Amino acid sequence: MEIGNIAEFLRDLVQLAFVEKVLRVQPNVKKLFLLVRADDAEVAERRVLTDVMAKELFDALREKLGIGFDAFISEKVNPVAGSIVCENLGVEDYDLMKELYKEIDIVVNVAATTNFYERYDVALNINVLGAKHVMEFAKKCTEMKMLLYVSTAYVVGESEGIISEKSFQFGETLVDGEYLDIEEELKLIVHRKEELKMKRSTMEVEKSAMKELGIKSFEDVNLEGLRMAMVTCDDNTLLDFDPKDIDWDDYLINIPISSVLKKNLCK
Repeated sequence: MEIGNIAEFLRDLVQLAFVEKVLRVQPNVKKLFLLVRADDAEVAERRVLTDVMAKELFDALREKLGIGFDAFISEKVNPVAGSIVCENLGVEDYDLMKELYKEIDIVVNVAATTNFYERYDVALNINVLGAKHVMEFAKKCTEMKMLLYVSTAYVVGESEGIISEKSFQFGETLVDGEYLDIEEELKLIVHRKEELKMKRSTMEVEKSAMKELGIKSFEDVNLEGLRMAMVTCDDNTLLDFDPKDIDWDDYLINIPISSVLKKNLCK
């Protein structure tokens, strides 16, 4: 399997495992709001039922609850149609948004693209602007206790051991003396797309150009490091925390749902 596909598979697996474990070991959680990429609430609910709850990963919980499984899921899980790439997380229902601001006290963001060959515009929209939108949402939650942002191990570069959280200045990077201007990066993308539009380029040409732009904007040594992370990552630490240690109440978990297929990672 190609590295990019492995990354996407592990991303989905971790997200689903997180939801399953919370529901299994913390059944007293008041409500789980799942932000789902969907056009409306009906589609969001259908995606959760078919792309999440129907998976074998939930068999243990299904066996534990028996005939009460469906009622339990209906009570605890509330799908919300939206997307982190949009302001206000793409939630258009004003009354629903007010409810989220009032009820949610823990926000968990595990939405990201981990495809090493992703389009640069897509990567920035999801991993950078998406994180910004989640943070802005969390600031508006009146009962906010914790914002948990899940990232890859290489968010701290090649540092080893227990890494304490550090506040960064805007634009600061892990490399001393280097500065990252997100606004300039976004302008670069817009400028490149305008050039392609002037040439009447096809969607395939634009896709290739955006991927090339991402590669040029990311040093080979860093890319190699991320690739090595896929090789050295210990499966036992993919979800290395105990949800029982968290004071759960209402919270929102932001998760881009997609089907998890059986794949042999050793191939």
